[in-house]
Amino acid sequence: MTIVHNLFFFLVFPGFLFAAAIGLFAGWIDRKVTARLQWRVGPPWHQNFMDVAKLFCKETLIPEGCSRGLFFSMPVVALATATLASTIVAMANLSRAHGFIGDFIVVLYLAMVPSIAVMLGGAASGNPLANLGVSREMKLVLSYELPFVLASAVPIIKSGYAIRLGEILDCQIRDGAFITSPSGIVAFLVSLLVLQAKLGFVPFDVAEAETEIAGGVYIEYSGKALGIWKLTRAVLMVGLPILVSTVLLGGAGLPQYFLILVLMIVIKNTNPRVRIDQALRFFWGPVAGLALLAVVLAMIGR
Repeated sequence: MTIVHNLFFFLVFPGFLFAAAIGLFAGWIDRKVTARLQWRVGPPWHQNFMDVAKLFCKETLIPEGCSRGLFFSMPVVALATATLASTIVAMANLSRAHGFIGDFIVVLYLAMVPSIAVMLGGAASGNPLANLGVSREMKLVLSYELPFVLASAVPIIKSGYAIRLGEILDCQIRDGAFITSPSGIVAFLVSLLVLQAKLGFVPFDVAEAETEIAGGVYIEYSGKALGIWKLTRAVLMVGLPILVSTVLLGGAGLPQYFLILVLMIVIKNTNPRVRIDQALRFFWGPVAGLALLAVVLAMIGR
């Protein structure tokens, strides 16, 4: 029965089906708000679901000269790891007894795998524009991971060096959400900017950049493979905000998730796309500096 329960948690609730449905609906909110800001009507609520369903009904084209193994396996790897990370975080909120020692560290590692899979899958296609997107994605990952790790150290320090999500939540339930402290506020701002880059949202969508490199890392993907990439992004759009709200906002409730979603949409619609060199300077400069400041404040009890 334990195996059946774990499969249910991973595949149905709060895993793949639940996270993908919420993520696709959140993507519709993003598209609808963006359309309204541009004086357009926007799509109906079920448009993202229909788009993914249509992709799964289409033929998957195989680019000539690609490495088929990597090209087709990377979307599956990305979706599996994104779902696993989202499930671990959700289960920590639903029942902290399901956590394990170091689950926070494991989630941080799992959250990085989809980006690595994107690079490997894009490089396997053999397309020059995809390789350009891979180069941009690699530089972007190297730039934002440092401030994200530093920001993630803040809840660990403030919870008495706990590395279990359940223990971090218990500490916030007992003493209050970490965002009420100066270090928590700074760590939240840093995490919010990193989420924007991890999800490939404007202004950090340089690896995809449809108007510049025609989709970049995804340029050769079509049909079911592209549909899996869309589902991966939908799952991450749920799992990553829930992770931040769990370790900094005192839990993964609907208000916390909606707050993060609204802030990401605002950033997306008020900033133009940056160049990759600008993104590198931004994350290694002021963002990393803010993250380091948050760590120092947390260590001195602030």
